Amino acid sequence: MASDGLTVLVGTTKGAFLLRGDAARQAWEVEGPYCDGWAINHFASDPETGTLWAGGGGDWTGAGVWRSGDGGATWTLTRLTRGVTDDWAEADPDFAAMIGWENVPLPFGTDFAQIWSLGYAHGALYAGTKPANLLVSRDRGATWQRIEALTDHPSAESWAPGAAGLTLHTIVADPDDADTLWVGISAAGVFATEDGGKTWQRRNRLSNAEACPAERSHPAAPGDGETGHCVHNMMKAPGPGAVLYQQNHHGVWRSADGGRSWDDITEGLPSTFGFPIRVHPRDPETIWTLPLNGDSVGRYPPGAAAAVWCSRDGGQSWEAQRAGLPQKACFFTVLRQAMAGDTQEPAGLYFGTNSGSVFATRDEGAEWHEIARHLPTILSVEVAAPA
Repeated sequence: MASDGLTVLVGTTKGAFLLRGDAARQAWEVEGPYCDGWAINHFASDPETGTLWAGGGGDWTGAGVWRSGDGGATWTLTRLTRGVTDDWAEADPDFAAMIGWENVPLPFGTDFAQIWSLGYAHGALYAGTKPANLLVSRDRGATWQRIEALTDHPSAESWAPGAAGLTLHTIVADPDDADTLWVGISAAGVFATEDGGKTWQRRNRLSNAEACPAERSHPAAPGDGETGHCVHNMMKAPGPGAVLYQQNHHGVWRSADGGRSWDDITEGLPSTFGFPIRVHPRDPETIWTLPLNGDSVGRYPPGAAAAVWCSRDGGQSWEAQRAGLPQKACFFTVLRQAMAGDTQEPAGLYFGTNSGSVFATRDEGAEWHEIARHLPTILSVEVAAPA
């Protein structure tokens, strides 16, 4: 990975791709696919060593985490669960020989089928799975343990799957406190620990239940004094305190107290539905989201005209950023992990579509450029942490 450029990590249904950018973020080259064509749901990176991790899998392969110690040139796999391919190979020696299959025990059997999220902080690598478990590795992904206190939470029996299943899809670390972590589970909501995972609190309470109109009654919308449990994505704002933002199945929300209470900041957006949320790397009041027209009406940009919506005041007001984005017959979807940002000045943003394009801005959304196209369906976008 060039020290004077950026690497954008793109997870797709057919493997991992790397977009190598120059220092000016103007010229981009596509590398890949990597990870043997596995579906890659998310990435994490270590700025100190340059290590990259890619998590994914599925029913055919089982779940696993890929690791690269050379900036993405080569990858090795740690398998965590069995897939259909193991059943076939176990029953058919010829098939097993053809694919080079080895009958080795896997640490989690058939407990889950995919890794859906990764997060690296304070020397720990975390992984969220489908169905929802939280795993941690203290040896850079070589071995893993389940954080049982979350799996055994008193509310676990009431957790209901979202349309994509019961997924732990978002992991948010506190950069200043190794014991504090938030996770998002669809459709169980937001959970937080402040003691390194020993205990967990469910944090979905509205700051003002009366502020949410009855017409937004929906399985994923607010009810009984809580935000909808189908959180789609969540991010912590920079700086002191614990300001969180989330894009929910039915609205965009802000918490000033680490998720203990949530304020609805959807007003001004063209729809309540969307997947990603992004916070500026230095300004806790600047956020971006990418609204879609709705759950059951297509999940594409309202009016089939793409726009990233930006707020510079913590969600009190919003403006559409459209320059460079398709404004006619645009029917793509941007999924929950498919929007990322860099830390440069001005900040850059990147998002990927299910139609295989990656769009980027070098000026915080004032103008967008398509930097890759014709990739497989894009599931995730991250920027490799700068060394």
